[in-house]
Parts: sequence; structure tokens; C-alpha cells
Amino acid sequence: MKKSGVKFVALCVGASLCCTFLSGCGANNKSSAAKAAMETTTFPLPDGPEESDIYVEPIANISDDFIRGMDASSVLALENSGVTYYNYEGKEQDVFMTLAQSGVNYIRLRVWNDPYDENGNGYGGGNNDVATAVKLGKRATKYGMKVCIDFHYSDFWADPKRQHAPKAWKGMSKEEKCNALYEFTKESLAKLLDEGVNVGMVQIGNEINNGMAGEVSRPAVMKLLQSGSRAVREISKDYGKDIQIAVHYTNIENDVEIDNIASDLSEFGLDYDVFALSYYPFWDGTIENMQAVARNIQKKYGKKVVIAETSYCYTSEDGDGSANSLSGTNDIVDGYPASVQGQASMIRDIFAAANEAGIVGVFYWEGTWIPVGEANEDNSPIWEKYGSGWASSFAADYDPTDAGLYYGGCSWDNQAMFDFHGHPLVSLNVFKYLKYGSNTVGNSTADKK
Repeated sequence: MKKSGVKFVALCVGASLCCTFLSGCGANNKSSAAKAAMETTTFPLPDGPEESDIYVEPIANISDDFIRGMDASSVLALENSGVTYYNYEGKEQDVFMTLAQSGVNYIRLRVWNDPYDENGNGYGGGNNDVATAVKLGKRATKYGMKVCIDFHYSDFWADPKRQHAPKAWKGMSKEEKCNALYEFTKESLAKLLDEGVNVGMVQIGNEINNGMAGEVSRPAVMKLLQSGSRAVREISKDYGKDIQIAVHYTNIENDVEIDNIASDLSEFGLDYDVFALSYYPFWDGTIENMQAVARNIQKKYGKKVVIAETSYCYTSEDGDGSANSLSGTNDIVDGYPASVQGQASMIRDIFAAANEAGIVGVFYWEGTWIPVGEANEDNSPIWEKYGSGWASSFAADYDPTDAGLYYGGCSWDNQAMFDFHGHPLVSLNVFKYLKYGSNTVGNSTADKK
């Protein structure tokens, strides 16, 4: 994810729609701690076109198990801040149930090591530690969705701009850091699986183009990735569970850089399954280039590709009085207005292009991150207390050059797929309309693309 035009941050199929990409991990379950799967409620996809207030053109040959993902990492912090989510009938409802009903089949959750200062004050951005991932992951699993765990290997946002090592790893040698990363990965996944979270994919790092966990040299990063990969494979074997390993990069408009990265991964012999891309159509080049990058990865290196992050705005308005990353004016893509229909059309077209290019799925980034408070109010006390803004002032010591200067509310509320008060937008239903499409009906004012 990016803020103010610069990347500042910042993968999950229903139990009845399981799709396994990982091969080679046996079903030999050596762990007595493995728990029986929790009871789940699933929602079938439509078996034909539906009537709707948005128009969605069907995508030919898209499979039911294509990853239709949503990053929902900030939900708990928002709910703690007083946010309420509703269903399409206006009744209060678990947001994960609404996502599943709308066709989402995979939930992505970021995990930071220790997003708190020495006094227990959260850094913000959802305060996404392992305990938070457990709580959210159980809710996602309850409604038949798989979960992707996105390890940042940092105490706060990790992206091309910054890859700070966790506080607990300060002063460690490269070898010690590799061991710490291995142990953290393995222990965290064990906690999630023991709680019944249906982990189907693990990202070992987030947008790691320029380094990871405080290391910037390519050999050091490769060693860290190797430690993360080994931890995931061992947990997968211990629990008798297939878990895909993803590596995640961005800035894909630079296709030469991406090819060089993939080449280095291949030469190093890193054991992974999925090459994950961030693709924001207003920042990361054309859809055609995204397809070319994905096809190259598949053909040249034999890896699956997923779009780990994408999004688009449905309005140019700001919901909480804190500036948005996408203004809804300067960054608008031709043909896709800042409207609910424009948002739905953009997401449908990204899914269509991904499917055409052989990509296995797409995750929408933080479609549940809505405002806390009104735009004309001072909401900073709530953001600070519950971590529901993108960063709190408490993050200043850890990330002084960004969070310490620009902390505040949500920068993404106009790209959510819920309105400013927690009601799902009809564009959210694009996930279930992908295969058969939808037709507008009634007195819709949606702007057809």
C-alpha cells in the first residue's frame, strides 16, 4: 500500500472451495497439537447473472476457486474504536460474514512482531500482532474463508521505503536474525493453527524490493527468506496442512527489476510457491504491463503469481478529516470514475486481466478500513487509543521519519468497499458476480463504465 504517491506499506478460499497450490508437503501429521477444523458456514456463488444496482460483465472461464481475496487487517482496531459494520439490509452483522456472502473466499492479514512501545501504547495501523491475527483469522475461518498471513518481519509498516527490524532483533548478527525469524514464523503459525485458523498461504515478507528486517544486501535477504520458508514447510508438515509460501514485491512498472529479483530467487534456490505482486492501477503502470510481468514469472521461473494488493476509490470525499492516499481526482484512471460503479468496473477488469494472464487470484487491500469519527471532528484521541489510524504518535521512536511526522487517521477510507458508516457498497458484490456478471435494474444512478 502507498501513501501520498509513495509506497508506505503496506493471500485464503472457502472451506468448500479449497484450492491447493502447494505440492511436496506430505500429509504426515506429527503434531498432537493439531486441532479439528472449526465449524464453518459457507455461501454458494450465484449460478447465473443477478440483478443489481451495478453492472458487471462476466469473466469467461474464471474458476470458482480463483482467489477472490480481501485484506481486512484493521477490522478489530476499528471495532474497538466504535465502528459498526452492517449487512445489505442495514442490520448489524459480522463483517466477515458480509464479505463471505459477497463472494470473498480468502482473507489476508498482516502481522507485525511487536507494534507497541515500552508502555504498551500501540503504533496504529490496526496494531496487528499475532493475537490480533488469531482473533480475525478465526472469524474468517468461521465463514468458510482461507487466511493468508502476511508477515512483515517488522514492528510496523514494511514496504520499499522502510524495512525496520523488530526491536527485539536489534543488534543481532545476520545469523542470529535468521534464527529469530525462523522461530517467530514457526511459533506464530503454530498459534494460529492451534486456534483453528485455516491458514492457506503465508507471505514471508511484505514488498521486499529493497530489503527485509533491516537487511538490505541481496544475500542477507535471501538467507532470511530461506529461514522463513523452512519454518513454513516444517509447520506444514507437522500439521499435515498444505500452506503456500509467497514472496511479495511491488514497483512492477519496472519489469526489468522484477525479472532480476525472480532470477536471483531462482539462482539462490529459494523454496517458495507464489510470486506476489502489488498492483495499484493508478500507481503501478498499465494492466498490459502487469500481465506481461506475471506471464514472464510463470513461463521463465515456473512460479504461480497472485496480485497481493490492489484497490480503487468509490468517491473523492474524505471520511475522517485525515488526508487520503488517493484523492479521487488527480489519480483517477481514464474510464473509471470515482463512483461505486467505477470501483466495481475497475476491480472486475483487474480480475479479468489477471485471469487471462494465468494469475491465480487477486486480493483487494483493506476494503474494510472505514473512518473512525466524522470528517469535521477531532478523532485523534480514538486513533491514538485504539490504533485505528494509519499511525499513532507512539510510533515516532520506531519510525521517526514517516509515522513520527505524519501520523493520523485512515488514508484509505474512500477506497473501502463499505461506506463511511459501515454499510457495504453494492460494488462489494463484484466478487460474486465475476463468473456470471450482473445487470442493472430499477432506478439505479450508478455510472455504467
